[in-house]
Amino acid sequence: MAEVIFYGLVGCTANAKQKQQLMAAGHSLIERDLATAGLTADDLRAFFGDKEVDQWFNRRAAAVKSGAVKPAALDEAGALAVLLADRELIRRPLIQSGDRREAGFDPTTLHAWIGLTSAESCDDKHARGQCDHGHQHFVKPPVAA
Repeated sequence: MAEVIFYGLVGCTANAKQKQQLMAAGHSLIERDLATAGLTADDLRAFFGDKEVDQWFNRRAAAVKSGAVKPAALDEAGALAVLLADRELIRRPLIQSGDRREAGFDPTTLHAWIGLTSAESCDDKHARGQCDHGHQHFVKPPVAA
């Protein structure tokens, strides 16, 4: 399994679920707070690879939804400046394992890269009453007669 550096925002429920999925797959996490991480423009740029600038942004961020920030209108330097000034705008999580870095939690990409499933079967997890893979259903305890 991989050692994964996970940059997320404290209190983000989506990031909490993503961390749970990575740990369930057997990965060890080094958690970093994206809001306070000492990232430079070059550091941040490395997470975006060949993605278009508008794909660097969290579409659910209030400033993007309201139109105050228009990702498609920004060039690379302008986008990096805006993202570093308001970290809630960054598509997250930022994930690093080894020399590779990615922005966003794409299960297909992550599975091909580091693996995103555990050796434990779905039925085994359900028997314990734990569902960490999106089904949102659990084994119900027997009803007392």
